Amino acid sequence: MKKESRSYRTRTGQTQSGSSLIAVLLVLLVVSLLGAAGAQIALMAERSSRNDRDMQIAFQAAEAALKDAELDMTNSSRSAIFTDLISSQFIPGCGTSGTTLGLCAQSTSGKPAWLTVNMADSGAPVVSYGTVTHQKFATGGVGIQPVQPPVYLIEQVPDPSSFDKATGTQPMVYRVTAMGFGPRPEIQAVVQMIYRV
Repeated sequence: MKKESRSYRTRTGQTQSGSSLIAVLLVLLVVSLLGAAGAQIALMAERSSRNDRDMQIAFQAAEAALKDAELDMTNSSRSAIFTDLISSQFIPGCGTSGTTLGLCAQSTSGKPAWLTVNMADSGAPVVSYGTVTHQKFATGGVGIQPVQPPVYLIEQVPDPSSFDKATGTQPMVYRVTAMGFGPRPEIQAVVQMIYRV
């Protein structure tokens, strides 16, 4: 048996320039940049979705606080304050304890109480969910829950839609401002309602 040997020859006078290597490297660079941009877009979309979810949790907590305030005004130990229109329980600058907790008189300085009270502060004169109504609100436990219970305050304000001509007085309504929190303390939502007795 004979072994065959083959030899490969290149033409003389021809040099290789490596242009195909440069082209492949450029294509690889473009594909890498597209992949990095796609990953960045996916991360931004995930972060946006998380922030939206956290805001929805905060809004739902604030809505729950409005419902708790409504129960406070209609079906609690303090409901007579609202049905009998006892204005003496509404304290300038908001009450801080007992039956006056979170009840704010009409502001004479021009700014309403909900703009002057830092509702996120732990020592603020606000009613925490369930304080008066004894309702329960899950926070900070397993899963994605608000970091703390929602809070609210109730202001007594003149009813803009009516005026008693016989007595020359304007009836009062109640403006309820509630703040809910998301899974992180910096996520907060504020909602309001007007309540007429």
